[in-house]
Formats: sequence, C-alpha cells, structure tokens
Amino acid sequence: MSSTEVNEMTNSIFGGGLDILHQESKEWLNIIAFWNDESRFFADLLDKKERKDSEKTQMLLYLDKVHNALFHYLAEDIMAHEKHLSRLVKGEKGITTGEYVEKHTDLREQIHLFTMDFKEFKKMIFTYAKE
Repeated sequence: MSSTEVNEMTNSIFGGGLDILHQESKEWLNIIAFWNDESRFFADLLDKKERKDSEKTQMLLYLDKVHNALFHYLAEDIMAHEKHLSRLVKGEKGITTGEYVEKHTDLREQIHLFTMDFKEFKKMIFTYAKE
C-alpha cells in the first residue's frame, strides 16, 4: 500500500491524515515534558513545606513520583507509536493503518484522562502550598 493510499484510508477512518496524527503525537511529548518540569517544581515546593506536615507532604511526594513514572511510560508508548508510524509509511508488511489509528485513539484517551488527573494533583499541591 502506498503512502497516498494510507493517507486516504486514514482520512476516511479518522478525519485527518497521518501527518496530523504525527503532529498530535509530537504535541503529546511536549505536554509530557512540560508536566515533568512542573513536577520538579512541585517537588521543590513540597521539600520547602516538609517541616509543617510531613505525613501530607510524603503523600504528595509519593503522588508526584507516581506521576513521573507514568510520564515515562506514556512517553515510551508515544515513541513506540511514532516508530509504528514510520514502519507504516515505509510500507512494511504486517503494519496496518487500522492498528495505528486504534492505538492513536487509545493514546489520545490516556492523555486526556491523565491530564484531568494531573490537574487535580496540581490543585492539591497549590491548596497545600497555600496552607
């Protein structure tokens, strides 16, 4: 299957070309990098508050570590997804557009859910920091 046929098939399945999906994956990696920066800021903030409420601080630091691990795994999944796209564009046998689009949809949902979760975590950090 040629790249043109793949793009046409993706357009009909997903409403956009593979280049749009590739761009979205790159944006996700940028978002994850930003989240990592925010997490470093939160860890510094929590280290400064540690003397006041060590139990709550430890819980928030633990959540921050969990988020960092999830950032890592999510970034790895996205990079593997990008490699899948490369193989798809090269026309390797056994690589289908449907699999790629399905994985992209799954990753989009994961990013959305994680964004909502991370926003809640940030609210907890800011509330705690204000105390």
